[in-house]
Amino acid sequence: MLNKTGRLAAMNLSVRINSIDAMRGLVMLIMLLDHVRERVFYHHQISDPMDVETTSLILFFSRLLAHLCAPTFVFLTGLSAWLYQHKNDGGQRPVREFLITRGLILIALEFTLVTFSWMGSYHTIWLQVIWAIGVSMVVLGLIAHWHKYVLLALGLLIVCGHNALGPIQFSPGEWGYSLWTILHDRNFLIAEGPVRLKASYPVLPWIGVIILGYLAGPLYAHIFSSSQRATKLIGLGSVCLAAFMLLRVTNSYGETLPWQVMQNPLQTVMSFLNLTKYPPSLDFLLLTLGVMFFLLRWLEAGRMKKISNLLAHYGAAPMFFYLLHLYVLLVIYEVCVLLCGKNHGDYFGVAHMGWVWLIAVVLAVLLYWPTKQFALLKRKSSWRWVKYF
Repeated sequence: MLNKTGRLAAMNLSVRINSIDAMRGLVMLIMLLDHVRERVFYHHQISDPMDVETTSLILFFSRLLAHLCAPTFVFLTGLSAWLYQHKNDGGQRPVREFLITRGLILIALEFTLVTFSWMGSYHTIWLQVIWAIGVSMVVLGLIAHWHKYVLLALGLLIVCGHNALGPIQFSPGEWGYSLWTILHDRNFLIAEGPVRLKASYPVLPWIGVIILGYLAGPLYAHIFSSSQRATKLIGLGSVCLAAFMLLRVTNSYGETLPWQVMQNPLQTVMSFLNLTKYPPSLDFLLLTLGVMFFLLRWLEAGRMKKISNLLAHYGAAPMFFYLLHLYVLLVIYEVCVLLCGKNHGDYFGVAHMGWVWLIAVVLAVLLYWPTKQFALLKRKSSWRWVKYF
């Protein structure tokens, strides 16, 4: 039987894992909103960064909200790798095979199930967020044994320094073009032929983010109480947001698109928050990770227990939910085209972003039960393949 200390440790561990799953679940629901937009509002395409003068208020802030997703996914992947490696009894599991195997599986899923879920075909393979997470996991698996201060220096150098690499460019056919396209530039690896291949998520900045996430794992070790962790999360969030404000106000470094004073204060705020995602600029990462740290603290607070428990059901089976919602959206879109035709040029779409929000809320409710049930199966099952979803 557990003694009092053991019961408290077990309870604290449960809260910690629950808050991480809840954070993951929250951004998955935000991701659902953004993917609904890409399915039924794609006729109103937006650039990256967005055009403040032509983008509606609700579309701008819906897309801005979605910026939180990728940094959180990647950071928590690194953090979860540390938690997997360090067992509750103080022992360690080998993390290299775990990370490399899972990373390669994610890359394979991007080329197969994920690609088909977007297009219903394989004419173009888009290497997106699952690809970026997979590559980052493989790299972390290869270097996780390095000294933590070396990893810290490398992670900070990549995250803070990659914006300085912008002037480096390669043209198609030049030596280094393919590698640089994968690492830093968003471009086609194969531009012609029966199957085209495009690297939509340059992976270099995400490798930096996953390294920093891995190094943040000790925040969830037994040596930290909930209040101590809260202080550190608030501190990290404050540092990130303060650095973002300093860099962004001065237009000095960290973002390729300077903000401008616009026709009205609201558009000026939009210009200030309009950041580059592909690849993610330093300002983009400082803002999103800063918000993530505060949300992690908020979701662990006792008064948030009911909301955290609800969100954690989505976050406990992330790959299952990811694939499920993409295929549900594909089916819905094809049915709408069949019944209504392509009512916006080459696309079927709804008339207003309000419909996008409504559809996302309805789907979140409908997908809750199957995701919860799969999370329970994943927890109880001895089938190894289930653990990858």
